[in-house]
Amino acid sequence: MPRVYVVVEGQTEESFVKDVLAEVLSPRQVYLFPIILGIPGHKGGRTNYARVKKDVLTLLKQDRSAHCSTMLDFYGLGSGFPGSPLPPSLSSADKVTRLEQAMKVDICEDVPDLRPDVRFLPYLQLHEFEGLLFSDPVAFADGIRQAHLGQAFQRVRDEFATPEDINDDPNHVSSKRVLHACPTYEKVTDGTLAARAVGVERMRRECPHFREWVERLEALAAR
Repeated sequence: MPRVYVVVEGQTEESFVKDVLAEVLSPRQVYLFPIILGIPGHKGGRTNYARVKKDVLTLLKQDRSAHCSTMLDFYGLGSGFPGSPLPPSLSSADKVTRLEQAMKVDICEDVPDLRPDVRFLPYLQLHEFEGLLFSDPVAFADGIRQAHLGQAFQRVRDEFATPEDINDDPNHVSSKRVLHACPTYEKVTDGTLAARAVGVERMRRECPHFREWVERLEALAAR
C-alpha cells in the first residue's frame, strides 16, 4: 500500500490533494499525504527550489518506505530550479517537463542511496491550480454556487486548446480570470468545492500533464 507525501505550496493544493485527489486514489490503495512547503510557522509563500529540495530530502529520509511528489504552480515559480533558465521557444508543457526532469536528476545525484529514482515523482501544475477547474466550466460555476457564470467560464475555456494552456500572463492567469468573473471567489473553500464538482476524471480527460501525474501515482499500486 504505497504512501506518497505530496509537497504543496499552499492550503488550496493541500485541500485538493487531501479531500479530492486522495479519495480517488485510496480505493486503488495509493495513499496521499499533502505537506505544505516550509517549516512550521513559515509555510507557504514563494516556491524557491531551496525550500522545495529541503522538504523533499527530509521526507525521503524520514520515511524510507514512502514516496514523495510535489504539486507546485508553474506560474510564479521561484528561483533556483535546476534546468532554468528555460529556452523561451519551448512550449509550456515542455518547460515543466524539463524542470521536473532536472529536479529528479538533482535529487538523485544528491541522495542516490535513498532511491529517489523510484521514490521521487516531481510534478508542476500548468499554470495554476485553477486551470484544472476549467476542465468543466459549467460544473465549476455550479460548484461555487454561481451557476450564472457557466457561460463566462466556458468562454475562457474556449480560448485555449486545453485548460492547462490558460496562460502565464500576470493579468490573465486562471486565478485572475476567476476573480474577474467572481470577486468573492475563495481559493481554498471554493476551489475545493469546484474541484469536487468538476471531478478528477474530467480533469484527467482535459489536462494531459495532470493526467500523466495521476497515472504515475496510480502505477505505484502495481509495485
